[in-house]
Amino acid sequence: MMLFRNADEVPVGFGPSVVAIGKFDGLHAGHRAIVERMLVDAAGTGSRTVAVTFDRNPLALIAPEKCPRPLIGVAQKIDLLDGTGIDATLVLAFDDELAGEEPERFVERVLVGALHAERVLVGGDFRFGRGGAGDSALLERMGAVHGFTVEVMPDIASAGDGRRVSSTWIRELLDAGEVERAAKLLGRPHGMRGEIVHGLKRGRELGFPTANLAEDAEGFVPADGVYAGWLIVPRGDLGSVVRYPAAISVGTNPTFDDVERRQVEAYVLDEADLDLYGLRVEVQFVARIRGMVAFEGVERLIDQMADDVAHVGDALRQG
Repeated sequence: MMLFRNADEVPVGFGPSVVAIGKFDGLHAGHRAIVERMLVDAAGTGSRTVAVTFDRNPLALIAPEKCPRPLIGVAQKIDLLDGTGIDATLVLAFDDELAGEEPERFVERVLVGALHAERVLVGGDFRFGRGGAGDSALLERMGAVHGFTVEVMPDIASAGDGRRVSSTWIRELLDAGEVERAAKLLGRPHGMRGEIVHGLKRGRELGFPTANLAEDAEGFVPADGVYAGWLIVPRGDLGSVVRYPAAISVGTNPTFDDVERRQVEAYVLDEADLDLYGLRVEVQFVARIRGMVAFEGVERLIDQMADDVAHVGDALRQG
């Protein structure tokens, strides 16, 4: 997949293209429906397929007090889009200049000038341009002038309660620790990605050495607790990875009450001698085993950790 960080990076003569525009936070089922429709549309014409997205939620600049925590980081989003099979992604920096750009100018500069769009797909709540003045109706009017068509994709909703699939719903589920339900909306286990750093090494002292994610790790941190999941570790220089079964702890370790911030740490089952420091890994949450509680004494904690590991193994085998 080609990656552009600015419309000016798109090569001259690129296109024609079918374009999907959105924040794509999480690349959940609703987002994938847009991407899949784009791929189908382009298959009939031989056009390029391009996702246009942003390096942050626009609210982070416009109204930071209203901006939700992102489900995934930019690097995660790029990799997920790459996995869909599209030709290119254009990640625009949402800065003051872009926020103040008139919607007509955005269309002419990005969709027409750089991407030579012949078809544009957006969600029903799509807004763009200064003050959110641009919408699908404006896109359709400009498409009639510049030669592209517009399709507003319908929402994807749960058959059970009719609720629209959204990043907001997924955040609610993760906040409640319901990682299995979140995975159904995402189409994959929710993941975090970051560098392995040194911690207090208390897990090693207790017989359960853990790999600690750095504080700046990408991805939404789910509710405190113990989870069954996977630790994905890069191997070599060819992009291959190793997937280790892991018991993942999220929280501040209330038994010792000496950790100031929430930590995400993974204990790899049956692998005591792994040296992962400095590696950039991914932690995937498959199932929640229990909530986070304080124990009376170290021995009680060790017994619970052994029980947790057994339950993690069972959960991963069942999954």
